Amino acid sequence: MLFDDLRYFDGAPFTRIQAAVRGWDHATLRRHLANGLIRQVLKTVYVDALVPDSLELRAAALCLVTPLDAVICRRTAAWLFGVDTFALQERDEPMAIDTLRPGRYRAVRRSKVTGHSQTVLPGDVMVHRGLRVTTPLATAVHLARHLPRPYALSAIDAMLHAGLFSPDELNAAVGRYPKHPGIAQARELALFAEPLTESPGESWLRLRLLDAGFPRPEAQVRVLTPAGDRRIDLGYPDIKFDGRRIGLEYDSDKWHTGRRAALRDETRRLDLEDCGWLILSVRRGDVWGRSVSLEYAVGEILGMEPRLPRRW
Repeated sequence: MLFDDLRYFDGAPFTRIQAAVRGWDHATLRRHLANGLIRQVLKTVYVDALVPDSLELRAAALCLVTPLDAVICRRTAAWLFGVDTFALQERDEPMAIDTLRPGRYRAVRRSKVTGHSQTVLPGDVMVHRGLRVTTPLATAVHLARHLPRPYALSAIDAMLHAGLFSPDELNAAVGRYPKHPGIAQARELALFAEPLTESPGESWLRLRLLDAGFPRPEAQVRVLTPAGDRRIDLGYPDIKFDGRRIGLEYDSDKWHTGRRAALRDETRRLDLEDCGWLILSVRRGDVWGRSVSLEYAVGEILGMEPRLPRRW
């Protein structure tokens, strides 16, 4: 049975003002939100909870609240292209909208819109799903310039993995902004970027290794085991410790918590160890905490002294 005709606002995104026109006061909106009948897509933009996320939905939501003369940029642009670039603490918060006004106009300043002042070069803006937005390459460069280093790297890794551009195209795009603020960071991270990366945690772990002065690890190393084809997040297939090759895996809280996940991970790592691999399991606290035990552990295995102190 189809329930599309029963969805609030026929399944289209709507604003608080549109809800008020339909007779929903603030209390009704909050009650429907608390009861899981609707969800927030953006700040002040909602949709029926039965409607799945899609790029079409994201564009329709942005069309409701983006000023006509503004250009969508940075994290909102990446989100519109299908890439999540948000920090850990922001995942559960409704997204503000990153916009800019090119040329002589100042940045947009509204409660639901975050304005940015930044240079827009020829070819940096396109029309995408009816919205003016910075191109994927321009978006990646600005994210690499302005986000904190770990989030900047995971953002451009994700855009590369999505096939929005190639590493060579990214490096060429960075070269178009030779003296802009943050370009030194963007230039470094463009060299560190890896299209094979499958999660932000892998980006953050790789950055910790590179910052410590260790060799660049190979991403998504394939290992044929008796149980089947396995992949290791990051590895050093050409370096051995006690006769075993070295692999590192970022175990996120979402996918590697609980007894079933622990049993699955243990079985998988035993398979890899039987094939001559030493696997280091790395959790979020190892990457984001203040401890430098990760650097020392990897340094001991690689026979190298880590470069300290940590940069982040």
